[in-house]
Amino acid sequence: MKTHRFFFLPLLFLTGFPAADSISPNETKPKKAKLPQIKKENNVLLLKKSNFDRALKETKYLLVEFYVSLSQSSQNLSDEFAEAARQLKKEAPRIQFGKIDVTHEHDLRKEFNIREFPTVKFFVDGSREDPIDCKGVRQASAFITWVKRRTGPSTVLINSTDQAEAIIHADDLAVIGFFKELHNDSVEIFCETARDVPEMPFGMTASEDTCAKYGIQKNTLVVFKKGKPVHYEVLEVGRQNKLDLTRLIKTFTLDLVTEYNLETSVKIFDVPVENHILLFTPTNSETFNAIYENYKSAAAEFRGKIMFVLVDTNETRNGRVFEYFRIREVDVPAVRILNLTSDAKYKMPADEVTVENLKEFCQSYLDGKAKLHLSSEEIPEDWDKRPVKVLVGKNFNKIVFNKTMTVFVMFYAPWSYDCRKLLPIWDKLGEQYENHKDIIIAKIDVTANDILSVELDRYPFFRLFPAGPDYQEVAYAGEHTLQAFSEFLEEQSKTKAESGQKDPSEGIKDDLSQKETVITEKEEL
Repeated sequence: MKTHRFFFLPLLFLTGFPAADSISPNETKPKKAKLPQIKKENNVLLLKKSNFDRALKETKYLLVEFYVSLSQSSQNLSDEFAEAARQLKKEAPRIQFGKIDVTHEHDLRKEFNIREFPTVKFFVDGSREDPIDCKGVRQASAFITWVKRRTGPSTVLINSTDQAEAIIHADDLAVIGFFKELHNDSVEIFCETARDVPEMPFGMTASEDTCAKYGIQKNTLVVFKKGKPVHYEVLEVGRQNKLDLTRLIKTFTLDLVTEYNLETSVKIFDVPVENHILLFTPTNSETFNAIYENYKSAAAEFRGKIMFVLVDTNETRNGRVFEYFRIREVDVPAVRILNLTSDAKYKMPADEVTVENLKEFCQSYLDGKAKLHLSSEEIPEDWDKRPVKVLVGKNFNKIVFNKTMTVFVMFYAPWSYDCRKLLPIWDKLGEQYENHKDIIIAKIDVTANDILSVELDRYPFFRLFPAGPDYQEVAYAGEHTLQAFSEFLEEQSKTKAESGQKDPSEGIKDDLSQKETVITEKEEL
């Protein structure tokens, strides 16, 4: 049966409009209250807990800087961040920039696990789950490229040799992917890599003429520097992944051997290579040129796997680096490898800095055969005579990992102002618990002792090691006050008691006098 649409018109008039006497002639339809706009500073949204959800809902793409207001590095990045926001304001209004001062927004800092400052994260489609880390980006132009590659094509499709030449000569560095065809796993990994390397232009081509001009016969990634090819990487399915290629390409933003100084210190850590080898030597010595050439020759073989860094021992501003690696004047020239993830250090066993010795050291490290270099201060004679016990590398495991005592440890750096300010409070906590037979308050100078069993954090940091047969570690994240420390200890003791754990009858007092080497033996550097 055919139904005419006109049949519904009377019904619409009956149900779609209110009765004539239901609205007063003077009554107006109420308007929905409009929320005020989120405040901006230099085109950047000022975000906090109370408006963060709203910002996510109203924005398809939101790039957020988590910063500390008094940090110079945060201020430097904020200036570039604001410039990027200004440039994209009209060009890409879907992309918004925001910033959060984590000195006040503790909940947001904890939710997104912000441990370094500044940190930048990218939120998509209003979701606060698993935001994308924007790492190693410092300049406004790089921020713009990074977000464009995240919201659109990450590479330029090259169809001619002229187009390839234009990209290659557009900047100091450029990356071109030459492929037999543009639909395979290697192309996908190449495009994903481009998203994480905004510092340089990326292009890809399957043009036979373009590949022939550059002599490319296989799927190959080529890095160009100042218009000339400097690295060829044959791409094979299953051989490389995005992180491998990112590490390799980003190393070309630095010299093959990079001298550590104020200007390069940030750039060195922006490159996602976790293995660093450092040569400590005076640059004005008679042997420097020969040593440097050997170092540079070895570096070429390990590009993308180990970053080669030079530290001038005549530069007084490098004092913290010498202190961290415990390098003395008598030791130079000295070579060390540092793993940034584990903070493990390795010493080159050979004294002479030759190409052969360097290559052998690097390869043995990559093969997992290099010997760890663990440093420890000597155990002080009076380490256990005061309320706060003094731990070093040689007695750390013996005291901390035991079945009978709960140990609360302060990890500090003696040069840190925040640490020095807290030490008197820590002493008072030690006095407060001095007569507790099952609790030890302790401290350790982490700049002088290597402790691999504990992940390092920002100084000062605190860890509780509860008594018991199993290894446990509880991170303290509360306020740095005597009352807060004490309440934390009491709460942990209460939790332990409620869980039914019994305090062993035997104490650790007999062990405190034994000064045995547990995890490390002192080695001469």
